[in-house]
Amino acid sequence: MSETTGTGLSGSPTSLFDHALQLHQLAPGEPLPRDGEPYPDDELHRCRRGPEAPEDRHSVGKDVALILDRHFARASALPSELANAFHNVYVPIHHNEHIAAAAERAARESVRRTARWLVRYGTDRCAVTVGLALLAAVGTVDDIPLIQTIGLLSDRFGPLAAHAFERQTEGVEALLWLAERVTGWGRVYVVEALCRLDDPAARPWLLRRACDGDFLNGYFAGKVATVTQLHEALADFDPDSEMVDHVGRLLHQMSDCGGMGLTLAHYPHAAVVLEAHARHVGLLAPTIERYFTIAVLTQHLTTEPSEAAGCTAAQQQALRAAYLELLDREEWTQAARAGLAEDDNRMRWLADHRAPQLRLRAFPDREPDSEE
Repeated sequence: MSETTGTGLSGSPTSLFDHALQLHQLAPGEPLPRDGEPYPDDELHRCRRGPEAPEDRHSVGKDVALILDRHFARASALPSELANAFHNVYVPIHHNEHIAAAAERAARESVRRTARWLVRYGTDRCAVTVGLALLAAVGTVDDIPLIQTIGLLSDRFGPLAAHAFERQTEGVEALLWLAERVTGWGRVYVVEALCRLDDPAARPWLLRRACDGDFLNGYFAGKVATVTQLHEALADFDPDSEMVDHVGRLLHQMSDCGGMGLTLAHYPHAAVVLEAHARHVGLLAPTIERYFTIAVLTQHLTTEPSEAAGCTAAQQQALRAAYLELLDREEWTQAARAGLAEDDNRMRWLADHRAPQLRLRAFPDREPDSEE
């Protein structure tokens, strides 16, 4: 990584790695604001129409591999020569067999040196993506910090960062670090990788923190419930409040993620987990999130057939009654009204779209939306 000519000097373009690192240092334990966007190369990519993906999906990545083959065929080739080499070809952001094969055909140390340079010093997202793809193929544990940092720009680099860590011996720990610091699509890529690895070391985090409430959590909520054996975990011990809240988020996502991931209707342990959630959440103090989650689940149990919730008609009635009793408790009603007074988006949405159907005490004066 000694070839830094033109990089880091006054007036020179900022590398994407430095951009991610600078934002990360402002809040080391948090996701980057707006996933790090705009990137330093935003103007270049915003002002031009990039190459489109080939119609034949099997040929995706071949153009990139050809450039790499020509580059690595020259013993005197420098990594910096690839800094702007991929502007006119389509660069996939996911693992690609053609790019991986190009990495395997060349001398391993040459590939690794080039990959590290592109990721560390690249000022163009296309070149950095190719560098990360190469690192995913030939990187070592020494590259984990490099991959983690660029992976913070997770919408673009999350898929390859997650793939790189799946093949690392210390990949689970690296993925957990990244999972705590990404949202949106980046979180989907990382959590799905953790689920595929199915390592016991990741289960405590998956049981408590995988879902952050984003709509895209629906892609992996069912996988998390399955991999963690959620129904057994709830039966083996009394869950803490963090786990109860997380179970609520999982159930919320699985109640309305058709076309994305595993729904309650197809989750074989739905009734058991719903019953455990209703029992445990009733022992906790009310919060706006808990009220919202329970109200959404109650709506699902009210308007959908029992099979949509993965339970029998009798179980559906019992669950609905248990949740309604909780929602109409005085302290829960007060918490919901306080949230509505504070103009909390969740409470306002409930009041306008869901609560009128349920006739909850918290929203006595609201009329159902005309579309409901």
